[in-house]
Amino acid sequence: MTTKPALAPPARIALIGLGNMGVPMGACLVRAGYRVTGFDAAAPARQRFVAAGGATAETLVAAVSNAELVVAILPNGKIVRDVVQAMQPHLPPGCVVVDMSSSDPVGTRALGDTLLSAGFEFADAPVSGGVRRAVDGSLAIMAGGDAATLDRIEPVLKAVGRAIFRTGGLGSGHAIKALNNYVSAAGLVAAVEAIAIGRRFGLDPALMTDILNASSGRNNTTEVKLKQFILSEKFDAGFPLRLMAKDVRTADDLAHAVGVPSPLADTVADLWDAAARDLPEAADHTAVGRYLAKLPAKKAKP
Repeated sequence: MTTKPALAPPARIALIGLGNMGVPMGACLVRAGYRVTGFDAAAPARQRFVAAGGATAETLVAAVSNAELVVAILPNGKIVRDVVQAMQPHLPPGCVVVDMSSSDPVGTRALGDTLLSAGFEFADAPVSGGVRRAVDGSLAIMAGGDAATLDRIEPVLKAVGRAIFRTGGLGSGHAIKALNNYVSAAGLVAAVEAIAIGRRFGLDPALMTDILNASSGRNNTTEVKLKQFILSEKFDAGFPLRLMAKDVRTADDLAHAVGVPSPLADTVADLWDAAARDLPEAADHTAVGRYLAKLPAKKAKP
């Protein structure tokens, strides 16, 4: 079997999805020397990518028709599947498709079956780290798929990420991404609840944060979100609440799909779904405390 070459610069990349993460990730690929053509259905998104130094196409077909690699960074797996269905007839032979969105891992495997049977290569490589780390190319990336395909796309992943983990077969990257965000979301709610309880009792929230960070309660929220975005009431960490709710629900659905009891995930998923329904559509995930503050307090036990 002939080993296909790695997709090193100046390989041609079509970047589909120019949102908060897509634009800075695309800019990193451009700086690395790749020939990147971005596409987004929203004209303002395309304009932002041009301002960041990228080139864009007016249509999806134009973006992918000459690509060696297509990278999707879209809101959810359903949109990814719709986009892949639309672009598949126009993909060059042997093109590699990488889903860097936060998609449903079961759906990823089904999509992979379709693409692989048509002669294309496919991998899932979702990211973690938020907009700040997308800007400086230091994202954590969880890559699932055939080892030979991951070898080919490794230079691309290194252009946007600092910690790259090969997680196993197709869909495994999306599985661990959803599970990671579930753990993060559960920790965020616990931290916000603890601060609210302590504040009501008379504790200083900033001091509480310092104590948590020097103690066993330390987590991602206490370290980089409590003071920075929640106590300051900026609520602009850069990750939408609705996407967090979607990822937590994906993790909970995965638990049910594989037959693992997940009572805490059930509760956390329901809570984030309720917050997403209650808060404004553009709410940042750090604003979940605003929803929690509306809930009725339980009476103290006698």
